[in-house]
Amino acid sequence: MRRRAALLLAPVAAVLALVSCTADPGDGTEAKTETESESATTPTPTALVSEPIAPAEPAVLGTDDPVQLAADASRSFFADAPVVVLAAPAEVLHGASVALTLGVPLLVGEAGDTGEPDAEPSVTDGAAPSDAASGDPTAEPLPGPVGAELERLGAETVLAVGDVTLPDGAPDVDVVQAPDGDRALADMLDAHAGVDLEVTAVAPGQEITMLASVAPGAPVLLTPEAADPTPAPSETPGSGSGESANGGTQSATPDSAATGSSRPEAAPESADATERRLPPTERPDPAADGVLVLSSGDPSQAGAVANARTAGAVVQVVPSGDPRATAASVEATAAATPEVVVGLGTVFGDAETLAWRTSTAATGTQLPGGGQLVLPGKTYVALYGNPSGPALGVLGEQDAPATIERAAAHAEPYRALTDSTVVPALEIIATVASAGAGDDGNYSAEAPVEQLRPLIDLAHEHGQYVVLDLQPGRTDFLTQAKRYEELLRLPNVGLALDPEWRLRPDQVHLRQIGQVDVAEVNQVVTWLADLTRANNLPQKVLILHQFQVRMIPGVNEVDQSRSELAVVVHVDGQGSQGAKQATWRTLHANAPNVAWWGWKNFYDEDVPMLTPEQTMQVEPRPAFVSYQ
Repeated sequence: MRRRAALLLAPVAAVLALVSCTADPGDGTEAKTETESESATTPTPTALVSEPIAPAEPAVLGTDDPVQLAADASRSFFADAPVVVLAAPAEVLHGASVALTLGVPLLVGEAGDTGEPDAEPSVTDGAAPSDAASGDPTAEPLPGPVGAELERLGAETVLAVGDVTLPDGAPDVDVVQAPDGDRALADMLDAHAGVDLEVTAVAPGQEITMLASVAPGAPVLLTPEAADPTPAPSETPGSGSGESANGGTQSATPDSAATGSSRPEAAPESADATERRLPPTERPDPAADGVLVLSSGDPSQAGAVANARTAGAVVQVVPSGDPRATAASVEATAAATPEVVVGLGTVFGDAETLAWRTSTAATGTQLPGGGQLVLPGKTYVALYGNPSGPALGVLGEQDAPATIERAAAHAEPYRALTDSTVVPALEIIATVASAGAGDDGNYSAEAPVEQLRPLIDLAHEHGQYVVLDLQPGRTDFLTQAKRYEELLRLPNVGLALDPEWRLRPDQVHLRQIGQVDVAEVNQVVTWLADLTRANNLPQKVLILHQFQVRMIPGVNEVDQSRSELAVVVHVDGQGSQGAKQATWRTLHANAPNVAWWGWKNFYDEDVPMLTPEQTMQVEPRPAFVSYQ
């Protein structure tokens, strides 16, 4: 109705102008001509401006369908838009560049689109749901994601990029077909938006990275890199033209589209150029400051990424779906200082999980070896024992500085044996199984926090990881773990449970081998994971020591769903290598669900002790190797 009103008012204005401006003024001055009158009285059309918005809550746009994802991102980042870009799948990179230049939403359509969505509408976690079918088989089918979003945006004009049509059920809009070819498209945008676009070729797989780096205020025309940039035999570099990636023509100058340098001079405007003209538009002010959008980097997300960038959001590529995964992703997240995070695609899980992972990454804290995940990607080589003396292991055979040096020396040979990052570590027995009941009657001597803190701080200074080992006697693991909450709040400190020393009320050490129920282990899992999340701490390792199946009955059911932790079953058998290997195979077969495994080398008890090369030949390859 707005468009019709404007058309109806135009003739009336022209007539009034003609009557008032062609009469003799009678004051001796020359009357204005009809052309001058029309020019003076015809108003300049008001520029159309979209309205970007910022999501208020963390969200995951949980679909991998590019059509639905672009529509979901439009819904998340735009309240309305009188002009919308609709790009064919093969032209999304061009469409994204156009949308960024104009400051409007981008939707992805299909050639010959019937309006029927190819996939079920996604469940958009943290955002308004997509239109759903009524369930009435006699009802008219609702429009797919493109039609529904055009309706919601109040679109008046659609700029079609590539061979794409409006779906059935879409609202009545004016369709402007963008010209084919990089040069023609760039010329159109230059003339319309008053910008000087450079054409930049994008290598396959780099689409999202390039879009994320484009500043909305200084856009470029991104075009797919030609599969074979070598000129045909009949062509001479620097002259002639060749087919562009989208079927149009582009300059064959070597540094033109292929390198992003300046374009050739624009061709003369064709006779039908007026058919390709958009109504005047104006870029909106960005609204999504403080919003971080995480993309898997899949090129199919280009439409959604363009919408986020147009609204002013920062886009970061996180292929794994976890911003804690690498040193680079942690640094980038911390630099973005996000207030709200939005994930694109199913790889990011649910909104709550993505929110706390992002909050953790935003602290910028790095684990030894980089990133905020203890596993995968790392191999730990640890000294085991108690700093009180040599009786409990090699960790106590020297003072603290020498212990740090010895841990580093033990780890060094492993660096050449694995592609993962090797991290020196200390496994400190924090509560030591004792022959006597002690004052608390639990047959466990708990080291004070202040006694352990100096060695832990020294390990932190030297980039080493620390694990606190619990031998609880007649008390339970959770009670003892809580004694060391202060230390477990440190980013480089994990926990180990040693069921050999977990006694029943009528047992004593060395007469019986202890055991623990999975339910008790899972109590520790829940508490430690909650502590880690609440304090925005990097992932922690939770080691379960075991050399008999009976030590942790049902170990295969240990809760591994909490990604705040990485659970490792550490096989502690000693003796002949044949016996150790048999124990390893038995325990591994008993817990096929456990992802990570550890191996212990005993200096005095193993016959013989494995070399680093032999240790890394154990299958599955251990992620945590300790020496006692």
